[in-house]
Amino acid sequence: QVHLVESGGGVVQAGDSLRLSCVASGRVFSSYGMGWFRQAPGKEREFVAAISSRGATTKYADSVKGRFIISRDNDKDTLYLRMDSLSPNGTAAYYCTAPRQACKVPPPVPTAYKFWGQGTRVTVSS
Repeated sequence: QVHLVESGGGVVQAGDSLRLSCVASGRVFSSYGMGWFRQAPGKEREFVAAISSRGATTKYADSVKGRFIISRDNDKDTLYLRMDSLSPNGTAAYYCTAPRQACKVPPPVPTAYKFWGQGTRVTVSS
């Protein structure tokens, strides 16, 4: 079993920045890729970013390219999401997630991921 705990969400104004964190346990963290998804009220969960096991390769949704950065610190078993230039459409619950199998970079679909954190809420005001 993999346990994931997100933190760092909050209420911010448009243009502000946040860094989300996700602490993992129950698996050899450094052997697996990881991802972030988000879900706005009344909408489907959508892919945000993914990263390879050592952080050498990353993937981003087109909607966040150039503004968000996914990274990891394997010595701390922690995944990060740096979010800059936030806008109201960034308002959502953000979820850290891990796949069942080790992946170079996990695919951008929620069915590929088997373990999810509880989510951390981000609210961006105008």
